[in-house]
Amino acid sequence: MSLPKGLAEEVARNLVMVANLLDEDPEQAYAYSRIALRLASRVAAVREAAGFAAYATGKYTEALAEFRAARRMTGSVELWPVMADCERGMGRPERALAMAGEPEVAKLDKAGQVEMRLVAAGARKDMGQADAAVVTLQGPELASNSIQPWTARLRYAYADALLAVDREAEAREWFAKALEADQGGMTDASDRLAELDGVEFTDAMGDEDAAEVTETAAAVEVDADEEPAATEAEAEPEVESASVEDVQDDKAADDKASDDQGSDDKS
Repeated sequence: MSLPKGLAEEVARNLVMVANLLDEDPEQAYAYSRIALRLASRVAAVREAAGFAAYATGKYTEALAEFRAARRMTGSVELWPVMADCERGMGRPERALAMAGEPEVAKLDKAGQVEMRLVAAGARKDMGQADAAVVTLQGPELASNSIQPWTARLRYAYADALLAVDREAEAREWFAKALEADQGGMTDASDRLAELDGVEFTDAMGDEDAAEVTETAAAVEVDADEEPAATEAEAEPEVESASVEDVQDDKAADDKASDDQGSDDKS
């Protein structure tokens, strides 16, 4: 709303492309975010979008700078967890852990607090404190039977932390709980469960059989393409037309044969 209408529309189009491409093509999303940033660097939403695009492509230093700028503009603390995760990405897990204990965390909503807990547990694992990571994830949100948008990820992280400390039976239980809550397919809990159960997925058709079927299908297709279409001339036998002279000669021959037969009868 702070931009002239034409510029606002141009910036908005680029932000829409960032949102649409962020998951499937982060590099392209990043390119669109740079255009928006060049057009409107003083708009908080643009700085935030640029931060998430940089974060998705692993440019953590750049992402953190953009998130800090957006936070200065808005005064909001909602970006605090992802800012802490940028610190992890930059190889500073101790800084991320320190941020988990800052007063800003208390101002986060429930989803933000869960996200901060996930980041803190990740920082503990980065520092080689696997048992502490398990404890960090424990809390009322984990124990709740209510399914929230963050439930699957929290349960999955807890299962992964348990597996890291060789509590395999418990890890399997929590991977199953994560799968139960994962309605949108955000995690690979089903694959992790299969791995723990020793299940291996193989193609029903071997590589050689698949190659043979492919070659056969290709050959049939080529034969079908190369088979010439039948023309009318080929479909019907060719009939040679007779000339007038040929017809007259045939008639004279017939008449002569008839006369000769008549003479024989009289004899």
